[in-house]
Amino acid sequence: MANKLVIIVGSVRDGRFGPAVGSWVAERAREHGGFEVEVVDLADVEIPLSLPAESPKYAGDGYPRPAGMAVLTSALEGADAFVIVTPEYNHSYPASLKAAIDWHFTQWTAKPVAFVSYGGAAGGRHAVLHLENVLTELHAVTIRDGLAFPNYFTAWEDGLPLDPQAPAYAKTLLDQLAWWAGALRRAREAEPYPA
Repeated sequence: MANKLVIIVGSVRDGRFGPAVGSWVAERAREHGGFEVEVVDLADVEIPLSLPAESPKYAGDGYPRPAGMAVLTSALEGADAFVIVTPEYNHSYPASLKAAIDWHFTQWTAKPVAFVSYGGAAGGRHAVLHLENVLTELHAVTIRDGLAFPNYFTAWEDGLPLDPQAPAYAKTLLDQLAWWAGALRRAREAEPYPA
C-alpha cells in the first residue's frame, strides 16, 4: 500500500524558488514508488495570520478554519507523511509556513515529517532546526536525514540541482520517510495515539 505523501511548498514570497525545489522533490517521490504524491503550494492557500483565541490543540476536530484553507486541511488530514520545502529567511522559516502549521494540530499527530531546505551558506538548516522544535510539539515525528541546498542560486540550473549526489540524498530521505509512514500508519490504525 502506497503512503500518501503531502509535499508542502512553504514560501509565498514574490520571486520565490520553492516551486522549483518542490517539483524536483515530487518527481523523486514519484520515482521512488512508495508514495501517492500531492503537492500543496501555500501560495495557493488562504492562510490568515491572525488566529482565533482558542487553539486547535484544545478545540478538537470542530476547530473553525476559513473556507480558503479547506484544501490544505483536507490534504494534511489524509496524509501519511509530509515533506516540507522551506527557504531560510533571517535564520528561520516563513510566516506563511508557521501560520499553516498553527491552524492545525491533530493533522500532524503521529505522522513523519521530512525537510528539504534551501538558502544561502547554511542551506536553510536554521529554518529546519526551528521547524523540528515546532513539529515535535505537535507530536509529529521528524526524520533525521533531510536535504539542504546551500547557495541554491548558483547550485541549480534549469530546475535541477547541480550536485550529482542530490538524487541519492533524496532517496535516503524518502526511504526513511516511507518506513516511518508505514510504521506510524499501522500504529495509528491499531491504537489511537495518546495525545
